Amino acid sequence: MRRTAALALATAVLLFAMPDARAQPAEMTFFVTSANPGQGANLGGLAGADAHCRSLALAAGARDRSWRAYLSVSATGGAQAVNARDRIGRGPWRNAKGEVIAQDVASLHGDSNRLTKQTALTEKGEVVNGRGDDPNNHDILTGSQPDGTAFAGDQDRTCGNWTLGGAEGSAMVGHHDRMGLQDNAPARSWNSSHASRGCNLPQLRTTGGAGLLYCFAAD
Repeated sequence: MRRTAALALATAVLLFAMPDARAQPAEMTFFVTSANPGQGANLGGLAGADAHCRSLALAAGARDRSWRAYLSVSATGGAQAVNARDRIGRGPWRNAKGEVIAQDVASLHGDSNRLTKQTALTEKGEVVNGRGDDPNNHDILTGSQPDGTAFAGDQDRTCGNWTLGGAEGSAMVGHHDRMGLQDNAPARSWNSSHASRGCNLPQLRTTGGAGLLYCFAAD
């Protein structure tokens, strides 16, 4: 009886001492937002999107870093173009479980990145619904080309540089699960798959999204 009790106590102590493999939010430097701020692609511009990333990260127990939303801004309406790839620091970036998704900007935008449905976790360390799940939330707002740069020309791919939340406008999205209707490069792209049908949450949902963002620590 005493041996059984001692064994149970030793097991409990061991489990308590083991690190939690499910999540390591303090060292997290990348995540997919678990929720949209509430107005679809109207994020309050880049500043509002960055603030949303920081708020979610701190609430999850991450360190107070320079959190940046992976979003590009087009040179429209007198605004200067901003490339998402230039906003997110140098890497490497780790998810809430400590898994490295990319070592640097070049690998993030190349074939060697490890961004998949299983690694593109929320700030809480949770898997985001993808193709085949109900609902499908694999569309992630980016406004970017595959290399992480802004689109040139007059066509809006950023819902008015992240200030429109209505039926008008459109935004480029990527697939965090690297899957789509076809097995081609756009469908497998994490950051540049297709344009949304509109900018409000109902329209974003019709193309398979919930207005979620990629967030990176730039420091």
